[in-house]
Amino acid sequence: MSRWPAPTRADHASFCQGENWRLVRDARGRTGTHHITYELDLPDGRTLRTRVSHPPDRTAYGRQLWRHILRDQLQVTEREFWACVRGGVTPTRAIPTQSTEALPADLVRLLVSRVGLTEDQVALMTEAQAIERLEQYWAQRHRHS
Repeated sequence: MSRWPAPTRADHASFCQGENWRLVRDARGRTGTHHITYELDLPDGRTLRTRVSHPPDRTAYGRQLWRHILRDQLQVTEREFWACVRGGVTPTRAIPTQSTEALPADLVRLLVSRVGLTEDQVALMTEAQAIERLEQYWAQRHRHS
């Protein structure tokens, strides 16, 4: 059991506001827009981007989606997230010593749901390794069809 509460859309928005993320797109008054988009410029020149489902209410995120948001979009630990939301302590953003290129969300989802890898296994892969593993899965399925 996690020691952290189930994160909500409101918590996600609160984190972005607390760390001074830039509001890029607001869902209010626009048809077809179901997200509020925020960006944060990092010291190393990268820009993080996250989308909060509209409305930013008390609807909780699922565990797998939340892990993706923390790791790939916000790039913080759960501890850092809650320290910001509950205590106003913004994460320390240092220049990474190695590339932290995030895998596309659809690729992660396929590796976990179809191939049966854990999120921890996928997190250790480069994009080339992840694509190769997915191709192996499809080739193996094709041989057994």
